[in-house]
Amino acid sequence: MNLALGAVLRQAVPRTRFIHLRLDFMKLKPLNQQVLVITGASSGIGLVTARMAAKKGAKLVLAARNADAIQQLADEINSQGGHALAVPTDVGNEDDMARLALAALAEFGTFDTWVNNAGVSIFGHCDEVSIPDMKRMFDTVYWGAVYGSRLAVQHFKQRQEPGALINIGSFFGDRATPVQSTYCTAKHALHGWTDALRMELEMEKAPVSVTLIHPGRIDTPYNEHAQSYYQHQVAHRGMVYPPEAVAEAILFAAAHPKRDMYVGFQAKALKMLGDFAPRFMDKLMELITDPGQIDPKRPSKNPETSGLYKAGYGLHERGSHEGWFRSGSWYVKAQKHPLLATLAVASAGTAAWMLTKTRNGKNGQDSKDEQAINNLRVNDQPAPVDEVELTIVEVYAQP
Repeated sequence: MNLALGAVLRQAVPRTRFIHLRLDFMKLKPLNQQVLVITGASSGIGLVTARMAAKKGAKLVLAARNADAIQQLADEINSQGGHALAVPTDVGNEDDMARLALAALAEFGTFDTWVNNAGVSIFGHCDEVSIPDMKRMFDTVYWGAVYGSRLAVQHFKQRQEPGALINIGSFFGDRATPVQSTYCTAKHALHGWTDALRMELEMEKAPVSVTLIHPGRIDTPYNEHAQSYYQHQVAHRGMVYPPEAVAEAILFAAAHPKRDMYVGFQAKALKMLGDFAPRFMDKLMELITDPGQIDPKRPSKNPETSGLYKAGYGLHERGSHEGWFRSGSWYVKAQKHPLLATLAVASAGTAAWMLTKTRNGKNGQDSKDEQAINNLRVNDQPAPVDEVELTIVEVYAQP
């Protein structure tokens, strides 16, 4: 048994060393020498990323269902001395995605980074969202990223030159949430697909950098385009980060191999809290879901205006959210310097571990967790979502 184990370890060590070196030192082109394909480029994160990339000298292939919006964006970039191609695309249609890749190759001869960013959400309870709505959302959020990933990987393998695949995940891909059950399920699937693909490519020694972006709450028209089963308008209510912070993470990963990039320390801290104290996190999510995602002051938009089955309005970078709007994410900047990111994560890990020390199950229940949550209630009413966040995870208060 020991001899067999020793043989396995001897075989594994060289491969481990190679993977370590490849992850750290794979050479990607600087942005001003790259061609980027960006899906979901008509609004929000995709729109901001395209504009920022163009300013850095990258050539762009812009994809979205809203043909007018991406053509206007391409004209805007081209009029400013850039080079952008608009390709109307429904990412949930595999043939459309194949045409997108062919259009990029026909225009530029290659592409260097592929960003799977297109997405749409559904707000509704598990037992009320229709199966057709669920399937349609999976077409966009999950299958669109799968189609794009396969096309990008195939191209990078064929040209035998390193390229970057960047999939836009979510905090809800790390942690389930009520109300957006379909969306978080699709994002969980996307996270699993991305991680499995990355490992397979490493085993093949393929020249592909695979990055998963984990945004927290971001100020985009995400809520305006969502399909909602609620009577009141859905919206982020709490700490909200600008789409420029996500674009900064995407463009850094396009030129520097990274496994993960978290946007907003809330995304990383709450993921770690959920890992250390899952039952506590369940109750926290139950507490902040309605005040954190539903605006009781505004009526819900007509579902027929949503972006689930047809293109939403375009060329809007931001949505109609409420709360504390940040100007950027210091944690994104810290992740560009591994030592700073490690120190931040260590601090969050210590805080999460200290929370778990308070857990003391009683009669099969996490009584301490429940007490901590109940302490945040006043007369059985939930505390404001900002207060909950700042109380539970003090690192939220960091810039």
